[in-house]
Amino acid sequence: MTDISAAPEVVEPKAPTILCVDDEPNILSALRRLFRTKGFQVRIAEGGKAGLALLETEAVDLVISDMRMPEMDGAQFLEQVRSRWPDTVRLLLTGYSDVTSIIGAINRGEIYRYITKPWDDNDIVLIVRQALERKALELEKRRLEALSIRQNEELKALNASLEAKVLARTAELSVANERLKNTFITSIKVFATVIEMRGGSLAGHSRRVADLSRRLAVKLGLDSKLAQEIFVAGLLHEVGKVGFADELLKTPVAMMTPAQLDTYRNHIVQAEQLLMPLQDLKGATEIICAQFERFDGTGFPNKLAAQDIPIGARILALASDFDSMQIGTLTQRLLNPEESRIIIVHSSGKRYDPEVVAAFVALQGGGAREEAEKQKTAEMAIAPRDLEPGMVLSRDLITPSGLLMLSADHVMDARLISKLRDFVRSGGIELTAYIRVDRKN
Repeated sequence: MTDISAAPEVVEPKAPTILCVDDEPNILSALRRLFRTKGFQVRIAEGGKAGLALLETEAVDLVISDMRMPEMDGAQFLEQVRSRWPDTVRLLLTGYSDVTSIIGAINRGEIYRYITKPWDDNDIVLIVRQALERKALELEKRRLEALSIRQNEELKALNASLEAKVLARTAELSVANERLKNTFITSIKVFATVIEMRGGSLAGHSRRVADLSRRLAVKLGLDSKLAQEIFVAGLLHEVGKVGFADELLKTPVAMMTPAQLDTYRNHIVQAEQLLMPLQDLKGATEIICAQFERFDGTGFPNKLAAQDIPIGARILALASDFDSMQIGTLTQRLLNPEESRIIIVHSSGKRYDPEVVAAFVALQGGGAREEAEKQKTAEMAIAPRDLEPGMVLSRDLITPSGLLMLSADHVMDARLISKLRDFVRSGGIELTAYIRVDRKN
């Protein structure tokens, strides 16, 4: 059974209230009788002062005032109404043709209309209805304007809030993206280190090649995205060697038989197959696959020449050979840096791009010293025993054998510091950590 008492109460619209002001009781009675039959609430007042007193106690929608009244005429009364209750509609009831008085009432009381006596019932009711409709429209207009202003202010506040949220979210995404990028690079470094664990001479090679390749890219003014691709290519340039036999890994390129050389060269094909599923490494893969091309057009596999060789491959070729000469994987004996540099300069225009060679020579000279000076002011070298939580690595932490332990930008905590100290004690080795420090002006 439905609970009738629970049903929402229907609120009937309130009937408009009219105040009739006149000093003649019979006029007031006639007006009250007329408007009550038309559904209006009617209040009456004998004179202007009585009308003002009533208005002070009750809200009225419309006032009809006679013009000629003792003590306070209609113009004076309506002027007071306009001043104190401006939203109340004002009508003037006049029984004589005193144009001056009517004009005064219009100017001072700002009346909506004036009605002459005797009036026509239908006409006066129609005038009152029209006046109230106009008032309702004006009130609705004001309501809508106020609503519009309020909504605009709310919209401005919402937009400001949304902009702040978007900025905050953008900052969060930027941090997350940077963290993801750093994790990606660290993963590649770890992968390269795993490959290098196959042989002692390879340890650290890919990382050194990647670092030199990036510095050459910066020296040549390449954009940051391409420099990053060249850096990644340097880290992974020997990933295709993962399936090499130990004997082949230990044989310098200069000492390889033709069959071994064919197998060695094909490691770029293996690299392409391994890296093909990773779309983010497409640019790096193209660089790796062209690292054996020669500037003079006699290289492998496509005999590309000069500018047809990707700039990243031209950089990688020089960086890889420079380090390989010093670890004994390219030449029969280990060369020192100066001997390696002389060979590279001598091969400019043949194996290597002259422009890349020039950048390399510049880095080996003053450019490298300037970079070293910058590093000195931005980092300090300390032993694991002096590490403290919150310190940030400025470089990769490398074992004496060249294996990666922690990547640059890693934030040290108590657990990691403890593990590093245990590693140093148990292995009887020395580790040097480079910690980022604030630059001083």
